[in-house]
Amino acid sequence: MASVHESLYFNPMMTNGVVHANVFGIKDWVTPYKIAVLVLLNEMSRTGEGAVSLMERRRLNQLLLPLLQGPDITLSKLYKLIEESCPQLANSVQIRIKLMAEGELKDMEQFFDDLSDSFSGTEPEVHKTSVVGLFLRHMILAYSKLSFSQVFKLYTALQQYFQNGEKKTVEDADMELTSRDEGERKMEKEELDVSVREEEVSCSGPLSQKQAEFFLSQQASLLKNDETKALTPASLQKELNNLLKFNPDFAEAHYLGYLNNPAVQDVVSSTHSLLRVFWIGSGFIYWSMQASSGLLGYELRHGQQAELALQEAIRIAQESNDHVCLQHCLSWLYVLGQKRSDSYVLLEHSVKKAVHFGLPYLASLGIQSLVQQRAFAGKTANKLMDALKDSDLLHWKHSLSELIDISIAQKTAIWRLYGRSTMALQQAQMLLSMNSLEAVNAGVQQNNTESFAVALCHLAELHAEQGCFAAASEVLKHLKERFPPNSQHAQVICLLHGIRFISDNNSFYYNIKNLSKDVYKKAVVLQAQNQMSEAHKLLQKLLVHCQKLKNTEMVISVLLSVAELYWRSSSPTIALPMLLQALALSKEYRLQYLASETVLNLAFAQVNHAIALQIGGKAFSLSSSNVMLAVERIRDVVYFQARLYHTLGKTQERNRCAMLFRQLHQELPSHGVPLINHL
Repeated sequence: MASVHESLYFNPMMTNGVVHANVFGIKDWVTPYKIAVLVLLNEMSRTGEGAVSLMERRRLNQLLLPLLQGPDITLSKLYKLIEESCPQLANSVQIRIKLMAEGELKDMEQFFDDLSDSFSGTEPEVHKTSVVGLFLRHMILAYSKLSFSQVFKLYTALQQYFQNGEKKTVEDADMELTSRDEGERKMEKEELDVSVREEEVSCSGPLSQKQAEFFLSQQASLLKNDETKALTPASLQKELNNLLKFNPDFAEAHYLGYLNNPAVQDVVSSTHSLLRVFWIGSGFIYWSMQASSGLLGYELRHGQQAELALQEAIRIAQESNDHVCLQHCLSWLYVLGQKRSDSYVLLEHSVKKAVHFGLPYLASLGIQSLVQQRAFAGKTANKLMDALKDSDLLHWKHSLSELIDISIAQKTAIWRLYGRSTMALQQAQMLLSMNSLEAVNAGVQQNNTESFAVALCHLAELHAEQGCFAAASEVLKHLKERFPPNSQHAQVICLLHGIRFISDNNSFYYNIKNLSKDVYKKAVVLQAQNQMSEAHKLLQKLLVHCQKLKNTEMVISVLLSVAELYWRSSSPTIALPMLLQALALSKEYRLQYLASETVLNLAFAQVNHAIALQIGGKAFSLSSSNVMLAVERIRDVVYFQARLYHTLGKTQERNRCAMLFRQLHQELPSHGVPLINHL
């Protein structure tokens, strides 16, 4: 232990900048910041209950856990945090640290000796097994192992820590007094923020095991639940590199790097982080790396690479007889093979196994996937909602708040699929107004998850369908503010616009489903531009493509567009079979919204057909009347010819004209109007 704590922060790994040992060989060590936290704890125990109000004590208790587990911060920032919770206690802590730093070494020695008294007595102030008690015991043990030279270095570091804090406090006061101009004040504030950040970096030093674990768990929770409040990808990667510099074999840090890099679509760094986990880990970590590699391949549309990684994960799980890992692999097998016809059998088997092994998370995910599959297969809404109700029971029983949000978002999508806009709106608003059950570090709520983005997208589309385009624009604006372009859920907003992108050389790619939507929109634009032949060719190709993919919703939309193209081209009779086919599919798959739209188009086509028949009937009546008038004239002419032949004595010609007159008179009887009236 001779080389331990030789640097300013007593890093057990480094001597003169050279790494010698694992940074987590020692659980914790004493730093000037931790001495300041110990002073805070001591002052809290010495302060009576009447001196500090109940709300102030509650705020102090909430502040303690981040202070105990978080990285070291500057003294001025520590004063500020304590002052926000309890100004009186902040003043006491400041005076106590000042007396210790400006006094002698024996003052610090006496302070650590007095800390041991906290555990003495029949009713000690601090329990040994509590969070504060464990922290105190670790600090007392670490201090007792220091040599005299190391204690002297610690006291010197404390004096420097106090002087830097006092200097920063004076600078803050001078800035508030002398900065009058708004522009100058803003510039000085920015410069101050930069210096504070640099000082924090220099102050933090290497993290202990608990600090590193707290930092990783906090950032992982922020990346999952509220990415905007987490460190930026570049800053987080810088902190991870600093952490890995002291412990290159810290697999959890490499894995957090893998989770961080996809936020900026850095595929190379993600692969590198997974390979580092592969080199380091074994057992569950090794299996997790393989499964994550499969996930990365799936997200990048590398199906073969994903399957190979998943096969390796299955092999590792089978060798270790790990049923939990095998269930995760079974779920991923369904994801990779969900386009196959027998994929639902695999999914049902996965749900049964997850229930058997007591894995509510995987069981619930499987039920939700089954519900989605049955919805596209045309099952009734009541059966799907019953299945989701059983899934919700698992969520509430095991407090799976993330899956509760996913379930509500899925209900919103199902109601929209079936055309129930009121129910979809109700579910979307329920999710938006619902607070998460999971308490994330730093007071973050689960309001920036993918489910939240999906609910907002549905809300925007529902407003647009009802003609409230201003409200839809406001929702989209809020979406873009909440989910910036570099966030992992920004692609949901892009899908709302019909585009999914990867920020790699500013290139775009489209998946199969979105490609169909884009081609459909292109055909609609061509139809609006009266380019009927080009639109018809495009729609016919798209119809065949969607029928092969069994994308029923898109098939119905294409049939409606083709029918519209026919009746706009004055061919309503050809449009009727298309509309009847679309109506049959809508009723078969219970797509009420599309069925209503089809009925409207069918009625419109029939009205157009009736108008054409009416116009044809008018034309036929007019032509018939003209024919009737012509027959009357012919009969009159034949009559006069017969009279003329009779006068001339031509009996044969007279008889022929008389017989013709009689035939015309029988076909078109006279209305009793004398022939002389026509003369």
